[in-house]
Amino acid sequence: MLRSALIGLVLLVAPAAVSAQETEPRFAWPAACTLGQDCFIQNYVDAVAGPRFGNFRCDRLGYNGDNGTDIRLRDLAAMRKGVDILAAADGTVIGVRDGEPDISVKERGAEAVKGKTAGNGVTIDHGGGWHTRYAHMKQGSVAVKPGDAVKAGQKLGQIGLSGNTEFPHVEFSVFKEDKGDTFLDPFTALPVESGCEKTGHSLWAADIPYIPTALLIAGFAAGPADWETARRGEYADVKGGRNAPLVMWAESFGVRAGDTQTVTITDPDGKPVHRDRTVLAESKNLWSVFSGRRAPPEGWTAGTYTGRYQLERNSALVVDTERQVEIP
Repeated sequence: MLRSALIGLVLLVAPAAVSAQETEPRFAWPAACTLGQDCFIQNYVDAVAGPRFGNFRCDRLGYNGDNGTDIRLRDLAAMRKGVDILAAADGTVIGVRDGEPDISVKERGAEAVKGKTAGNGVTIDHGGGWHTRYAHMKQGSVAVKPGDAVKAGQKLGQIGLSGNTEFPHVEFSVFKEDKGDTFLDPFTALPVESGCEKTGHSLWAADIPYIPTALLIAGFAAGPADWETARRGEYADVKGGRNAPLVMWAESFGVRAGDTQTVTITDPDGKPVHRDRTVLAESKNLWSVFSGRRAPPEGWTAGTYTGRYQLERNSALVVDTERQVEIP
């Protein structure tokens, strides 16, 4: 995340790659995950100059000044399991950093990551002036060193939470040395802030679908959801109580003003015990919601309760998920 100069990541430097490619490289997907299933692009390169953000689709999924593509995991539980970061093309490693902790910048503070906002990472020279950078890697996961020759698909490290970030992801950046270290959007091959109305051409080796909105995590809690607890995966085994509140929570990205969200909870017989329907007033790149009700005076009936979260846009469902909790 953020505009981190190359030197901010290169602590150990090896000689540049000897062979240069005369043609543009084509980049493979740089993570061992499936887009739309266990990882998502939450932020795209900024294509609009000035204070207003717009990505290559003229959509607002991203933030102003971003020069990389943020490929995120659903939550910290997924990060702890380990998801590899892969070299997007053949090349030579010219810079690495490791040792930065996997702690959200909200907890560490901006001063703690000053000068190393990219966190742990790897920079690769692909020849012909082409470079890629892989930032925010997991502490202790960097698996290469300067001077190493790498092949496309080779493990470089793992997705982490190091540097100036609030969620587990790898920021994949492309830049061209002969253009003054200009960062390029891999979806258009155009420099950052070139204008979202320009089409360009893709640098990806395969089609990468654009997913404007998706669910990240959802579940139940016995009261108002604590989002850091949810993102750590600590609600995964929550149990309901006969006299405890029933609360469903969900976190999504890419919600838009005018979207309608509905939270419904049904009892073991399929009868609704709670329903909350809201029209969203603002667009948000990350959206968290919880909704539920207190237990009735006689307590909840034992059995399996089902929560359903739906997000509707222009009369079409863009998110529709169910979670269950058992009350003994």
